[in-house]
Order: sequence, then structure tokens, then C-alpha cells
Amino acid sequence: MSTSDLREADTSAHSAPADSRPEPAGSAPLQLRASFDRLLARPRSLVLVLALPALMIVAGIVGWLMDLQLGVDSAVYRAGAVTLLHGDPLYETNTLAPEPFWALLPFTYPPTAALLFVPLAVFPVQVAWGVLSAVSLLAMTVVIRVALGALPRPKGELPVWASPARVTVLSAVLFFALEPVWRTIFLGQINLILMALIVLDVLVVCARGSRWGGVMVGVAAAVKLTPLIFIPHLLFTGRRMDALRAMGTFLGLQVLVFALIPSDAWRFWTHTVFNAGRIGPMHWAGNQSLNGLFNRMTDLAPWASNAAIVVGLALAPLAVWLMLRFHRSGRPLEALLVTAFYALLLSPVSWSHHWVWAVPLIMVLVSKLPHADPVKTRKRWIAAGAVFVVFVSCVLLVLPNGRNLELHWAFWQYILGSAYLLVPVVLVAVLAGRWLWRNRDTLRGSLRDRDTLIALLRGRAGTTACDDAQPSAADIAASGRVGSSVPRSNSAGSNSAGSSAAGSDQR
Repeated sequence: MSTSDLREADTSAHSAPADSRPEPAGSAPLQLRASFDRLLARPRSLVLVLALPALMIVAGIVGWLMDLQLGVDSAVYRAGAVTLLHGDPLYETNTLAPEPFWALLPFTYPPTAALLFVPLAVFPVQVAWGVLSAVSLLAMTVVIRVALGALPRPKGELPVWASPARVTVLSAVLFFALEPVWRTIFLGQINLILMALIVLDVLVVCARGSRWGGVMVGVAAAVKLTPLIFIPHLLFTGRRMDALRAMGTFLGLQVLVFALIPSDAWRFWTHTVFNAGRIGPMHWAGNQSLNGLFNRMTDLAPWASNAAIVVGLALAPLAVWLMLRFHRSGRPLEALLVTAFYALLLSPVSWSHHWVWAVPLIMVLVSKLPHADPVKTRKRWIAAGAVFVVFVSCVLLVLPNGRNLELHWAFWQYILGSAYLLVPVVLVAVLAGRWLWRNRDTLRGSLRDRDTLIALLRGRAGTTACDDAQPSAADIAASGRVGSSVPRSNSAGSNSAGSSAAGSDQR
């Protein structure tokens, strides 16, 4: 095993609770500095990583010189920052004065977002889009690299093309075809950046026990409210101090904007945050949340949104149970994905471009392929391919949509038009079905024994919830990963169950 391979993961076995259980491969935090050092040593890989972001900046400059209409949402972000700098109100009107004629939309984000968007005010509208798109593509590359580090590697020698650097570059190019990714770039959205903040924080910074753990989650939540749900994720996985820092960062930023722009901050938290009409039509096909589905299927019934909330909260125990089982079996990326997709289902508005979490999901599905026999490999290729096709096809926007056409869909159109939100639902149903089948004998006996049933549900009896056995310690060493012998957590941490819903998602 080479020294560079050893540095690929954190050797964090020093300070962990004595009652923690061993953590399998894929659980150790990625050593990003060593990874980037190796990337810098490979000029061709570095050029490939930076080529597309550089192209976005060039496109922004060309768009500025030719006065093209680039980046509707990034134009609104920039307008919010300019409005804040001019001392004008953010929420009293449905448009902002600095917005170009082709981006006349309300500013729906918290006032902290306008504060964080201030750097965009330096650039012309189109160049701001190019810069934001470049950062978004780099953020996606970071997510891919961290996800690779969080997943177990195949046994044996890897082919030359399967090195982490090459896989990262190839994946970044391939994932650009996903509708949530290219639409995020096209609109000048920040979904990829927020996902990178959360992935880096939870899987790298918090996993090392850093005193900065939770800060990036707090910043992400200050830009869009939905990431607040990752604070209970930190709590449930035993990272209480990280959760407190995340909440402290979020609240600290709110205090800052109340001090700088008290009228805007007050108006947002007392009025704008409850005005879903500023975000867009709930029933539009692009809203891939339970709320969107219920409003479409009930012809905008007045009780539809409340019913979506009830169903979403009813799913919370299942989401927490599945997330904790993944966490306890040493699969933090899968645990994080459970929380992310639950947030997308529960949020009142989850536009199609919010579903950028499809990127690490597909990586998880593909990572299972080398660990299976031929029959399982074929099934897993089908599953991974189906998920990829769903997010590439744009099927939900190919159907008749807009001008209330969604309210008159046939049943099969409701199925296709809900393709994104059905992906996590179907995957969880398959996982739950496999778990019930594998543990059928244990379940029969545990019905007479309360302690055995509780142990089974907590993942301490029977098979793991969602996959085959994890690699052994020898496999971990052979793959060049050094994992901690116990899960990392803060000294005050504990695994506790629960659920919490974040506030309304902002566009």
C-alpha cells in the first residue's frame, strides 16, 4: 500500500466512544488535501477538471458582450445583492429594480442569501451567471470526489482508467447530461453549491471531529431553508456539537441581517416566508414534491397541501430508521442521501433542478456493481440505468404542462409526471421488501420477543437493511483505505431517533 493511498482516508481511530461498533469500508472521511495534491500532480486531469468551468466563464463574457439572456435565477440573485447594497426593500414588490426585463421574478430567498450574493454584484448579469455556473461545476466535481472516497472500492487492482481522478472527470462530464444538473447551470441556480457544502460538511469536516463541523450546513440553510433538515441529521447520527454549530451559524446570520436590514428581515420572517405564491404554482409539473403531486391529483383542493404534510410526516419514522441503519452499518453517504431525498419529498416546492442529489445516488448504485455476482450485477445495472434515464429523459417536462394542463392528466401521465419523486419511493420500497424477506425467519421469532424485535429494528440482529455484507478489515486494507475502528462522533454524541421538517423551500 503506497503512502498516497494511505492518505486517502482519515485515520481517526484515536478518540471515539468505547461503546461504538466497528465501521466498515467507506466510512472514513476523505483526505481532500492529499487528493487535490495528486490532482495537481496530473496536469491533464487538472485541465479536464477546469475546462468546463472555464468555458462557462468565457460563455458569460461572450453573453455580456452580445447582450444575451443568460441565467434567469442568477440575475435575480445579483439583483437581490444590488438591491441590498442600495438600501432598497427586497420583498415589498414582486420584482426588483436591477432585474433585467427577461428575469422579472420576486426575490424569495432569506435576506441572508442576498447578503451572501453580494460578490455577484461586482459582475455584469451574464458574467455573474458564468462565474456562478463555473463554481457550480467545480462543486459537483467535489461532490463526486467526496462520494468516491465515501464508497468502498472494488477488490483487487483497478484498471488505469478507474483511478479516482479519471473517474471524477468522466463522471462530471457524464452527469452534466442529468436534467437537474444542466438546468441548474442553465438557470444559474445554486443547488450544486449547496449540495457540495452539505456533503463536504457532513462527510468530511464533521467526520473528522473538526471544530468547524456544521458551519457549512448552517450557511446552506441560511441561503435556502430546506437544508435545515440536515441539522437533525447531525443530531441523529450522534454529532450534537456539529448540530449546535450548524444551528448557531444559521441563527448568527439571521442576527446579522436583523442588525443590517431589520425591515427586510422582519418582513421575510413574518410574511414572505409564508407566501408560497411568490415561489410559483404548486401544481406545476416541475414541482416534484408530495405537495406538488397532491395538488395536481386533487385539482388544487384546499386540503391538498395539508394532506401532503401529513403523509410526509408519516414517512418520517421510516426515513429516520433507514438513515440510522445506513449510518450504523458504516455507510454515511447513503444515510445522507436518505435525509436529502426525504427533504425533497417533504418540501412544499422541489423544482426539478433541486434534484441534483441524483448525482451521488447514481454513484452509490454504480458502486454496488463490482461487489455482486452476475445475476445481481445485471439487476443492479438495470436499477442504475433506470435511475440515470429518469433524470436524463426530462419526461416530466415533456408531458403537457403549464396553464393548468397538469390538472387534466390521465393516470399514466401522473405516474410519468412524478418520475423524480417516485425514484426514492421505489428504491425504499425495494430495500424494505428485501429486508423483510431476508429477515422473515427472525421476524417470526421476534414477534414473541420484544427485545429481539427492537434489536432487529436497530440493526443489531439479522442482516443489514439494504445491501450485502460489507468488506472485511483485510479488504479495507487491501483497497488502500484506512478507516476508523469506530464511528466518529462528538464526545457528547448519541444515536437518537426523531424527525424534523424544514421550512418552505425557496426557488
